[in-house]
Amino acid sequence: MLKQKDYYKNKTIFVTATNTDVGKTYASEKLLRHFAKLGLKVGYFKPCETGVVDSPLDGTKMLNLVKQLNKDFEVTINDIVPYQFKLPAAPYVSKGNTTIDIEFLKQKQKQLQEMCDVLIIEGAGGLMVPIEKDIFIIDLIKEFQAQAFLITPSKLGCINDTLLSIQALEAKNIDFEFFINLYEDKDSFDEVSLPFLKEYFSEINYLNDL
Repeated sequence: MLKQKDYYKNKTIFVTATNTDVGKTYASEKLLRHFAKLGLKVGYFKPCETGVVDSPLDGTKMLNLVKQLNKDFEVTINDIVPYQFKLPAAPYVSKGNTTIDIEFLKQKQKQLQEMCDVLIIEGAGGLMVPIEKDIFIIDLIKEFQAQAFLITPSKLGCINDTLLSIQALEAKNIDFEFFINLYEDKDSFDEVSLPFLKEYFSEINYLNDL
């Protein structure tokens, strides 16, 4: 569970993960509802969404939720998902000849923050997914001066994925919390992965407990 100190630790929380399909959108929804229950005005931002055919699926779902939770969040889908690409791939690949402007994204972040107490930013894929040749998702967290919420899976292999991602965050001096999403191999998780994680970490947070 989040401790009270975490509620106001940073106005911006960046939801990232060890890889794709680990539960970033699910985590974003949980966090939006969690902070709204505390009486905080919430907002949502997804700088890049790929695999967009007609409209961004993740962004649209979250926009509808945020508008229910915060009536002051008067934005359009293009405000909260400024870069939308059709190919379901890393933004660097799917963007083609488009240049993803980091300063433009930081300005969008600033505008959205004016309408909320806590802004949830959802990344794309894992930490080392490329945005430009030398810019990765992990670099966006630094640019946004955000606290990272790392979502890790419960499946076999999660120990390796979790430790590597945490090492990457620590190397960049990024403040973070990590949460395990119990959705894969959850029947065997307690036997296969939890013993080491409990021994290695002083505290284990579960996304499902939010």
